[in-house]
Amino acid sequence: MITIPSILFFRKAHVQQNSLVLYPFLVICVFATAILSGVLGMAGGMILMAVLASTLGVASAMMLHGAVQLTSNGSRAWFLRRHIVWRLFVPYAMGTGGALALFTSLLFVPDAGLVLILVGAFPILARLSRRLHGLDVTRPLTAVICGFVVTAAQLLAGASGPLLDLFYIASPLSRHAIVANKAVTQAFGHAIKLVYYGLIIGAGDALPGWLYAICMCAAVVGTRIGTRLLDRLNEETFRRWSSRIILAIATVCIARGLWTLL
Repeated sequence: MITIPSILFFRKAHVQQNSLVLYPFLVICVFATAILSGVLGMAGGMILMAVLASTLGVASAMMLHGAVQLTSNGSRAWFLRRHIVWRLFVPYAMGTGGALALFTSLLFVPDAGLVLILVGAFPILARLSRRLHGLDVTRPLTAVICGFVVTAAQLLAGASGPLLDLFYIASPLSRHAIVANKAVTQAFGHAIKLVYYGLIIGAGDALPGWLYAICMCAAVVGTRIGTRLLDRLNEETFRRWSSRIILAIATVCIARGLWTLL
């Protein structure tokens, strides 16, 4: 039986050779991580990126992850649209534009091992830095900084949910508003990632189109289930388990990234 922890430590070539196992597994991962993100507003994309970076090439992983997360976050934003605070989006988008301009000038594509290490390191560094715990995304300047930092992380590591979470910890928003606004900004960031890797870098993708379609459908269904489960959590449980799950996943990602580079 193949599990997420076990596939993270498989040799990439071994997994790629058996698409009959890999493709269904990826669809299941998309569905499960969409549920998790629907509940917590993060973590799902981080797990999915770790799985994709371990089983596919970086370009293919970024493209499939971007398409799935754009769909997942976009549908989550739609399901929770009445909780969106749109005034936060404009300064965030300004920061995103700055990050895209920087990466376009560099045309940088990271190594798979580096991607996993960064995915795991971001949430740990965020939790260790006490000075950053007062960041509030509802402040315009902070939102600009958030857009730049989070988008740069998405282009480098594919997933940046833990960093985005750092800007919401001290905000006065409710759990529904946090999940909804994260979804809007994450959907925008993943669209930028698709533009960067698909159009600017011009990365080819050998994955079949039907896999994209099925994964995107699985993301919508999983997201719907997750947003329903969100209603059953209270604020304290939401914040406590968000932190624990993220740090546990981060540890596994760093271990896998180091193992890949050795």
